[in-house]
Amino acid sequence: MDPVLLAHFVQLNSDERVLDLGAGCGIVGLILLYRKKAFISLLTAFEIQQGLAGLTRENIECNGFQEKMEIIEGDLRKIKHYFEPESFSTVVCNPPFYTPGRGRQSKNKEAEIARHQVSCTLSDVISAAAKTVKNRGRVVLVYPANGLATLLLLLEQKRLAVKRIQCVYPYPDPPSGASLVLVESIKNGGEGLDVMVPFYIYDRKGGDYSKEMQRLYDPNTMEGGAY
Repeated sequence: MDPVLLAHFVQLNSDERVLDLGAGCGIVGLILLYRKKAFISLLTAFEIQQGLAGLTRENIECNGFQEKMEIIEGDLRKIKHYFEPESFSTVVCNPPFYTPGRGRQSKNKEAEIARHQVSCTLSDVISAAAKTVKNRGRVVLVYPANGLATLLLLLEQKRLAVKRIQCVYPYPDPPSGASLVLVESIKNGGEGLDVMVPFYIYDRKGGDYSKEMQRLYDPNTMEGGAY
């Protein structure tokens, strides 16, 4: 559900050029186009794994988004070989969460690269985003809450000023710590930070999705500009 949360957290204006770094099967871009197609001039999915890039290509065609969405295979550590600096108004990313040797291990190499920082580090991701986003453009990410300090430090180092943070919790009762954070930063942004209300995935432990989470999966929930 991480890409679902990320896609709905993204704010868009008009005529946006959007880059999805480490797009996987393209889910974030597909949701953005389904919800906010009118606000996007082009959405570029960037993925290092050939198999996932091929799946993204199929998903683009199956959903009829060929005129608005493209897939480019490549290594984000060499991002300057693929895009001119500051080519995008918004960059989104659901980066690999775990450093090698940590988190749930997978025997599937494709899943291992997607979940673990094998082909790139978080620093590589932030660097690529900073290079490709335009001045005053947005960089939006989802990341484990326990890695927030590292994420904020890397964003600051690349002059990406954090403007919105929303903590995601499993459920409100019984209370528990946040599991994820959604973070929006602006390149060379000024002061001011909106710490948003908590987002709960379930209504209670062992319960159903919260009303807020159900809304994200509702095909009839169509969004305009800012979400």
